[in-house]
Amino acid sequence: MILNTGSRTDIPAYYSDWFYNRIKEGYVLVRNPYNPTLITKYLLNPELVDVLVFCTKNPIPFLNKMANTDLGEMLLKYDTFWFVTITPYGEDIEPFVPPKERVMEAFRELSRIVGSNKISWRYDPIFISGKYSMDYHIEQFEYMAKKLAGYTKQCVVSFIDLYEKTKRNFGGVRSVTSMEQEQLIEAFSQIAEKYDLQIHLCCENLGLVRANVDSDGCMSQAVFEKAIGCKLDVPKKKTARKDCNCLLGADIGAYNTCGHGCLYCYANYDRKTVLENMRRHNPASPLLVGDVREEDEVKMAEQKSWKNGQLDIFDILSRL
Repeated sequence: MILNTGSRTDIPAYYSDWFYNRIKEGYVLVRNPYNPTLITKYLLNPELVDVLVFCTKNPIPFLNKMANTDLGEMLLKYDTFWFVTITPYGEDIEPFVPPKERVMEAFRELSRIVGSNKISWRYDPIFISGKYSMDYHIEQFEYMAKKLAGYTKQCVVSFIDLYEKTKRNFGGVRSVTSMEQEQLIEAFSQIAEKYDLQIHLCCENLGLVRANVDSDGCMSQAVFEKAIGCKLDVPKKKTARKDCNCLLGADIGAYNTCGHGCLYCYANYDRKTVLENMRRHNPASPLLVGDVREEDEVKMAEQKSWKNGQLDIFDILSRL
């Protein structure tokens, strides 16, 4: 199975102590966001978890935890995959994200630890404004691609989705037009070719596909198989979004807990709710927020390895 940590929050940035405790104890509890009395228990067992997926805008606290504890040694038992989001936006849009130069240095350090085949750069979501113009995006994309060249083989690109939360917290934002998308992807494709990057579009127009730009998904079966050098027998399930090939079913995070404060965020309702949940966080609890209550029902997740033992020699050679 694939166990995701980052579709709902940023655990490496804000909850590395908690995650360390969960790895040591070998399990984690996850409260159902739509049925708050239902809790799922996942075993953190490398025999069951084929890939442990992290998504973060700031891996620095996690890297510090790995350097000062045995977390790094424990994670060696797992196949991991990292998505690190690095955008060109400033504090007006991402008020609590560290400076981009620090994040890019952390990206390079993380790549040296896990390998360039197990880390992906996310340049998303893209929106256009007077300050963050088309030319600015193209300039910054090339600057970052050059900085990260050799440390990753892929980049995820998507355009802003105007969820109700996003429109409420990010007044005045607009969709990116089809023409703007076409022009940006054409420019990004040329840049990516220069720095040996494959671009993965996230639920975007198939007309944007190019030789080095695909629409196969960022957390797809193919991405993970290539990273671990092993085929996976993935059960057929409905995906969270139409035309999305990503394996997003099991996530140990919680909504309304990410402290970055990004205006475009889909996972936070508002800052007040986030701060309240962060206050309720207990690093010793098996739940990310709060503790188990009398009225809660805890159920074991159905977990099994999807690895079928078949190695793909072409994938293995591409990782060397």
